[in-house]
Amino acid sequence: MCVKYVFFIITGNANYFHYTKQGGSPVIDGVDDAKEMVNTRQACTLLGISDSYQMGIFRILAGILHLGNVEFASRDSDSCTVPPKHEPLTIFCDLMGVEYEEMAHWLCHRKLATATETYIKPISKLHAINARDALAKHIYANLFNWIVDHVNKALHATVKQHSFIGVLDIYGFETFEINSFEQFCINYANEKLQQQFNMHVFKLEQEEYMKEQIPWTLIDFYDNQPCINLIEAKMGVLDLLDEECKMPKGSDDSWAQKLYNTHLNKCALFEKPRMSNKAFIIKHFADKVEYQCEGFLEKNKDTVYEEQIRVLKSSKKFKLLPELFQDEEKVLSPTSAAPSGRVPLTRMPVKPAKARPGQASKEHKKTVGHQFRNSLHLLMETLNATTPHYVRCIKPNDFKFPFTFDEKRAVQQLRACGVLETIRISAAGFPSRWTYQEFFSRYRVLMKQRDVLGDRKQTCKNVLEKLIQDKDKYQFGKTKIFFRAGQVAYLEKIRADKLRAACIRIQKTIRGWLMRKKYMRMRKAAITIQRHVRGYQARCYAKFLRRTRAAITIQKFQRMYVVRKRYQCMRDATIALQALLRGYMVRNKYQMMLREHKSVVIQKHVRGWLARRRYRRTLRAIVYLQCCYRRMMAKRELKKLKIEARSVERYKKLHIGLENKIMQLQRKIDEQNKEYKSLLEKMNNLEITYSTETEKLRSDVERLRTSEEEAKNATNRVLSLQEEIAKLRKELHQTQSEKKSIEERADKYKHETEQLVSELKEQNSLLKTEKEELNRRIHDQAREITESMEKKLVEETKQLELDLNDERLRYQNLLNEFSRLEERYDDLKDEMNLMVSIPKPGHKRTDSTHSSNESEYTFSSEITEAEDLPLRMEQEPSEKKAALDMSLFLKLQKRVSELEQEKQSLQDELDRKEEQALRAKAKEEERPPIRGAELEYESLKRQELESENKKLKNELNELQKALTETRAPEVTAPGAPAYRVLLDQLTSVSEELEVRKEEVLILRSQLVSQKEAIQPKHTMTDATILLEDVQKMKDKGEIAQAYIGLKETNRQSPQDYHMLNEDGELWLAYEGLKQANRLLESQLQSQKKSHENELESLRGEIQSLKEENNRQQQLLAQNLQLPPEARIEASLQHEITRLTNENLFYEELYADDPKKYQLYRISLYKRMIDLMEQLEKQDKTVRKLKKQLKVFAKKIGELEVGQMENISPGQIIDEPIRPVNIPRKEKDFQGMLEYKKEDEQKLVKNLILELKPRGVAVNLIPGLPAYILFMCVRHADYLNDDQKVRSLLTSTINGIKKVLKKRGDDFETVSFWLSNTCRFLHCLKQYSGEEGFMKHNTPRQNEHCLTNFDLAEYRQVLSDLAIQIYQQLVRVLENILQPMIVSGMLEHETIQGVSGVKPTGLRKRTSSIADEGTYTLDSIIRQLNSFHSVMCQHGMDPELIKQVVKQMFYIIGAITLNNLLLRKDMCSWSKGMQIRYNVSQLEEWLRDKNLMNSGAKETLEPLIQAAQLLQVKKKTDEDAEAICSMCNALTTAQIVKVLNLYTPVNEFEERVLVSFIRTIQVRLRDRKDSPQLLMDAKHIFPVTFPFNPSSLALETIQIPASLGLGFISRV
Repeated sequence: MCVKYVFFIITGNANYFHYTKQGGSPVIDGVDDAKEMVNTRQACTLLGISDSYQMGIFRILAGILHLGNVEFASRDSDSCTVPPKHEPLTIFCDLMGVEYEEMAHWLCHRKLATATETYIKPISKLHAINARDALAKHIYANLFNWIVDHVNKALHATVKQHSFIGVLDIYGFETFEINSFEQFCINYANEKLQQQFNMHVFKLEQEEYMKEQIPWTLIDFYDNQPCINLIEAKMGVLDLLDEECKMPKGSDDSWAQKLYNTHLNKCALFEKPRMSNKAFIIKHFADKVEYQCEGFLEKNKDTVYEEQIRVLKSSKKFKLLPELFQDEEKVLSPTSAAPSGRVPLTRMPVKPAKARPGQASKEHKKTVGHQFRNSLHLLMETLNATTPHYVRCIKPNDFKFPFTFDEKRAVQQLRACGVLETIRISAAGFPSRWTYQEFFSRYRVLMKQRDVLGDRKQTCKNVLEKLIQDKDKYQFGKTKIFFRAGQVAYLEKIRADKLRAACIRIQKTIRGWLMRKKYMRMRKAAITIQRHVRGYQARCYAKFLRRTRAAITIQKFQRMYVVRKRYQCMRDATIALQALLRGYMVRNKYQMMLREHKSVVIQKHVRGWLARRRYRRTLRAIVYLQCCYRRMMAKRELKKLKIEARSVERYKKLHIGLENKIMQLQRKIDEQNKEYKSLLEKMNNLEITYSTETEKLRSDVERLRTSEEEAKNATNRVLSLQEEIAKLRKELHQTQSEKKSIEERADKYKHETEQLVSELKEQNSLLKTEKEELNRRIHDQAREITESMEKKLVEETKQLELDLNDERLRYQNLLNEFSRLEERYDDLKDEMNLMVSIPKPGHKRTDSTHSSNESEYTFSSEITEAEDLPLRMEQEPSEKKAALDMSLFLKLQKRVSELEQEKQSLQDELDRKEEQALRAKAKEEERPPIRGAELEYESLKRQELESENKKLKNELNELQKALTETRAPEVTAPGAPAYRVLLDQLTSVSEELEVRKEEVLILRSQLVSQKEAIQPKHTMTDATILLEDVQKMKDKGEIAQAYIGLKETNRQSPQDYHMLNEDGELWLAYEGLKQANRLLESQLQSQKKSHENELESLRGEIQSLKEENNRQQQLLAQNLQLPPEARIEASLQHEITRLTNENLFYEELYADDPKKYQLYRISLYKRMIDLMEQLEKQDKTVRKLKKQLKVFAKKIGELEVGQMENISPGQIIDEPIRPVNIPRKEKDFQGMLEYKKEDEQKLVKNLILELKPRGVAVNLIPGLPAYILFMCVRHADYLNDDQKVRSLLTSTINGIKKVLKKRGDDFETVSFWLSNTCRFLHCLKQYSGEEGFMKHNTPRQNEHCLTNFDLAEYRQVLSDLAIQIYQQLVRVLENILQPMIVSGMLEHETIQGVSGVKPTGLRKRTSSIADEGTYTLDSIIRQLNSFHSVMCQHGMDPELIKQVVKQMFYIIGAITLNNLLLRKDMCSWSKGMQIRYNVSQLEEWLRDKNLMNSGAKETLEPLIQAAQLLQVKKKTDEDAEAICSMCNALTTAQIVKVLNLYTPVNEFEERVLVSFIRTIQVRLRDRKDSPQLLMDAKHIFPVTFPFNPSSLALETIQIPASLGLGFISRV
């Protein structure tokens, strides 16, 4: 039987069985089923399962497969049968050892047991199939449990076990096209396991960080408890499913409807598909899954009938089968069979049919879902009681292809497994960690020897601080180092780089040693071979030379004999022929020369007579014709000029054309001047080279002469020696013959020796040349390498600077965004507060802070305040009146008397100046009247003076506004310091203005008299004007042409006509050139003298400025040591002295030149006029203030009388007549300010919130609030009170932010607090105690450094605050400048008449003369002056001022260029000239303010190039090349836009051709620039705050009483 059964199992194909063919792919590639079967049997044998039991297992499995093939035939709708002799059932019964008829009967019937009787009922075909499958699953489950029990028994040990290791293999999240009950249970289990997994991961991370004492913030993670509640909670999916299973007629459709009614639109995780009523969707943690309801109820009721189990238990032939079900009789399963005779499918034993009715009914309720939920709860309890570890398996693809990775599928699996959520939790903390020893062992290669300490922990800390700059990227625990994501990879990269470098160095050394060894061996062999070969070659060559020499000697003597004999014959014949021929030729030549000489004499006399006669006749005719023609042309020109003189429009057009020509000629002169300079430089170079060459040639000639003399002497000596040798030859002839052989041998040896020496010398010279060449190459390479390294260093430095600026810009933009969000947050917070506290209807009370804020901005006239002041004084309490003393009254009287004396001295000085002006006027009247050009110059000067007057008016208005703003009740109270200062200033200003008023009246009268004395003259024929016009011409050709034209125009008599020749007026041109040369020489001499004079004057001015600077510094140092009252008096006295010295200086300077002195006086008087016009409006105020002073004096007198009445006579005798101020001896202060903790808000309020910047900037030292705050911080540091320091700094920063939020549109306020914030920041740096900041301090300042706290973090906060204030300052000045820029830079015509006639077809936006209310360039410059003066008054750092000016100029350039690119009427030649003039005025302003090195000029470069582009020629390819090279700051789009918009305004200009624009585009197509057309006018350059230490000693700072800081005291 066993063989037969095994045969059935083996011969059966997988596609034959119903249970194995449903997958459609039973074969797996690469898997050998036979081999796997052998391995399985070996494993079973190893675990103690005998062969008989193995065969029993195979029989049971084969029976299950055949049971799946059993089919049923329906008899009717409620019954079915098994076909007779059905082969699969027969095989199953044979394998299981049971009866065929009994099994076939109970597969188609079921038993129903009631209380009294039992019924057998047939079942339908569908129920029979489900019962068959349930039986197969039940048998398989019991077989699996049996195998597990045997495996556990085989692995069981006798030792007591305290712990165990369990492996839980689960499916991942499943979602298919059709999802049923199985997928629902699996996904439910995954939800529970994912929740446990998240909690476990979070708990482990939390415990690890707590154990290592790492700062940790709780992390929120996705909680899938709502989804679990949807499934398992009361009235959840499982409860509704179990409830439906209990219903008699329950179905999948009714269950689905219950789900919809219960959870649809009530639970966010439950949805209903659109196109189906038998499905539902649950949002799991990984994805949405749609479940089909069909089959849910049957699978949940999945039971097996007890009669079928009893048939299997009755098997007698198969002993293994009853063992599978024997445990069911001992243990009561929670899934026991119900009285109906069926039991749920479970792995637990099955209860027999005769069970207790109550218990059976109870157990009948346990469905598969309920069992699954209970089993899952037990599993979760086990997992929670153990320490789980997780392994996630990811399939790379669904097709089992090698080397194929499906990214979407992998991400889906990661999301389904919850790995992404785990990664997020881990990445939020420190996912990588090392123990200190592991870290030290791993990264020891990155440490130097000096870094290794005995303490491993400290060593690791030191190394990490060097390797990773950001301390947030790692944390140090008690036993481990924790790293953020990516840091370990970074350390590994550094370690790998270090090891790679070490390996490369070792490899380099070893390979070098090996190659050198190989090279030395090869070199030695090559030298040996070369030595032998060269020896052989030398011997062969010597033999060849000896033979060649012998042959040449023989040939020489033979050829000499033959050639000499032939030469003698030919020479004799040639001499004879030459003698005859030369005689004949000389005689003929003599006869011909004699005849030609006689003919020339005759021709000379005849031609001279004819030429003189023709010349006289032609000259008379030419002179007559020239006279007639010139007379006729002069008459026509005179008539035309008379007509044109009456036509104004023609004159304007001619004027415009002439101006254009003048500009073109000026540009041409500049170009020719440049060429002239370059040619002059070349000529100088050639002269220098020529002189050097001449010197060399002279030295060579001298040397040749000496050598020639030596040669002559040598020849003489040679001759004498030759005679002596001839005599000696005769005597020594016999001796020579005897010694001939010896001499031949000696000559031979000598020759060989000399040859050898010459060869050695040649080799030596070659070696020297090679050495020199190598040295030169090495030097060149070193120089090239050095240059390349320097270039690279410069480029890298520039790149780093650009990167730094970009990073700084990004940081400041983020800071700006942060400040904006912070303001938004505050606004929202205020709105919420307002919404919460909505006032009730009825009486409404205004907040006190609101009223105070309104009072700060309320402007009231000075007259009203002056009239109301006595009334307020009368209402003051009597206690304040008693506070006045006599010393104040006496000081006021003394000050009034001093001011009167100063007024008298100034009046005398003014009279003296007027006398000098009258004398200068008399001298001017004696001189000849000036020409019309000078009048135009004076009109321009008057315009400039008017602009200066407007500036002074604005400054005076600002002063008046400051006076009105600073006039508060507490400030203007009698006896207050601010009141005294204000009164002194007003008195002095009023007295000085009265003097200036008289000077202005005198000046007006002088100007009127000058205008009447000046008469217009004809200037075209004036010699001085002609000389000036000629001097303006720089080219010799132009001067010559002008001179010739002048000669032709002024010729009155033909007295020089005899100088003309046949070629034209060459003589006249020659005279013009000579005159031009004389003019150029005189011009050069005059320019040289003027340059020397100007240089001397500049040196004198520099020296005087240095002296003045020293005096100012000394005066400032003296003023700082004086009290406030004395300081004001000293400053006034100094100002008066300065003005007097300045007047004296200009008198002496212009003593020799009354004209310049008169111009200076005119400008001075115009300024006085404007001042008087402004200050006349304040006379009433001054007079009322004087009346008020009298009232004060009267009240002081009354108080004096009252005090005198209360004083006894003895006291009157002892008191001095005049009170004397006794100076108090200053104690040694430490530069600190002490205040109480409760006075902190008061300090912030008085010093920050209610402080007026204008009063502080005028009367106090710059940065005084910053110094006061820092001195308070110093005292808190001295007390070691960290709470006080933190509170003060926080309140200060918040107070500054409130002020800027409240008055953020006021430039003075923003500038003031930017300056003070920077000064506060510099103080924190200067006195921080760091060596880099202490090197600029004095020893006394170093003693004032902070001792207890490091405020580096607050320095960063203050730096960020300064950046925010700077950005707000930029926005304020942008809002002020923006309406002025277009009108002042483009629309207003600063140079009148240049624009000419507007082009036709264009709108007329502005007129040539600015209307009232429009802005001009002077408006912009005045505004710039205002900004600069305000920043200077506030003591802003010079570098910061430069950055602000750079930003202002960038805004001006960007807005101007953008409007130019958008307006067609602005793109013309004249507008380009206008823009260049305006830019030059801005550059002149920069030069006057010493701001040329601020980078502001570079920001105007695009605008300058755009203006140049409007003016250059735009026709040829050379012009296109010049434009491309010139406009490097403009983008291609901007250049093309300007060329397209270019519009001619007169006939001298032409439109730009389309072909020329295309040429420009072709040339610029390789340029890599931004395609953006307009510049970003909102761009803000990154700001830096360079450290600027203060030389002011803290202990010398006095706190003015006007600040209201009486509650703080100096320490």
